Amino acid sequence: MTDENVMSSLVSSVSCDAAHGFSKRVKPLIRLIAGFGVEGDVHMGRTVKHRYGAAQDATHPNLRQVHLIHEELFDELSRGFSVLPSELGENVTTHGIDLLALRVATLLSLGDEAVIEGTGLRGPCAQINRLQPGLLKAVLDRD
Repeated sequence: MTDENVMSSLVSSVSCDAAHGFSKRVKPLIRLIAGFGVEGDVHMGRTVKHRYGAAQDATHPNLRQVHLIHEELFDELSRGFSVLPSELGENVTTHGIDLLALRVATLLSLGDEAVIEGTGLRGPCAQINRLQPGLLKAVLDRD
């Protein structure tokens, strides 16, 4: 896509999982379905699918259809942790773009056809410490 309002990113890994769990499974490819998210992923749908949000009000729009994490985070964490793509529950691991600096409604091109719209940052929850103790503090302590 050549639209000047669309940013491009290198995708280094893709993941999905049909069951609720913290981590997802690395896949050779995923299929994005407009307005729904990642085909076959537990969080796919027009309304909220995350357990906490669905328990509050399952009719709210699903703003977390596709979860992205920048690969550089894993490099930062490597100073004390061993975390690989998919282990933090992301669907798409990017490289070379500061996802934390993107504004809401930024359009991001993933591959030749897919364009996703940023809806906001997802704050990590305490479950991250089940993966590795102390990981929550490390993720939040960003230079």
